[in-house]
Amino acid sequence: MTDWLAILEEQTATGETMAREVPDMLGNPDISERQVRTLFSALETQADFAEKLRMALETSGHDFPVIEAAERLEERYADLAAVVAEKLKAML
Repeated sequence: MTDWLAILEEQTATGETMAREVPDMLGNPDISERQVRTLFSALETQADFAEKLRMALETSGHDFPVIEAAERLEERYADLAAVVAEKLKAML
């Protein structure tokens, strides 16, 4: 059986790390357009995974606080992707 709560906990820790690291990455004057595109793609992939995780938690009947945590994770990745998209737009 899949331990959705363990996956949520792991992904939340990763999301917190990304929330700290992405601004530093984007603030690096030497970051290339290719690196920004790669970062955007990775964040979009994470946002999609977080959405699937949230749906799996809902289907599994987890309590509302767990679902809320998954929603926050999904929003975090979507917000980070939006910030990276803005950086990419500014580079073009």
